[in-house]
Amino acid sequence: MTNAEGSVFDVEIGALRGGSAELGRFAGNTALLIVNVASRCGLTPQYNGLEKLHERYAERGFAVLGVPCNQFMGQEPGTSEEIAEFCSATYGVTFPMTEKVDVNGEDRHPLYRRLTGFPDAEGHSGDVRWNFEKFLVDADGRVVARFAPQTEPESDEVVSAIERVLGR
Repeated sequence: MTNAEGSVFDVEIGALRGGSAELGRFAGNTALLIVNVASRCGLTPQYNGLEKLHERYAERGFAVLGVPCNQFMGQEPGTSEEIAEFCSATYGVTFPMTEKVDVNGEDRHPLYRRLTGFPDAEGHSGDVRWNFEKFLVDADGRVVARFAPQTEPESDEVVSAIERVLGR
């Protein structure tokens, strides 16, 4: 299953600090790197690379979208306020963040129902394996690439995929 359920921009999801994340505002002009994030994970320093990508490509129609999740060994236990403060103070995060959601299981958020059917380069599809799994979505809201949690945000693999989707 790849993008069988439509554009991710049609999905309703809350913003980290309340209200709607308004994914529809990205439709037609912004590619997204959607990443399930956690504050107490060994991969948490990836916030640095994610912020650098967000800043580097913002003017070309690209954004990172952080999606906090506490399903992996309780590594994102904080409240929305605590998560926002940690990301801002520790990593200088300016990219948008959603409410904390489940990315796997019976209560998997509809956003991740649309994302997880897409396979990565090794053919893995289905459940998110760990914090910081990355999904690249084009400006039409279709998943075009998936990257394992250990793949660094600024790796050649991710940067090349972003360059391809931006087409410039």
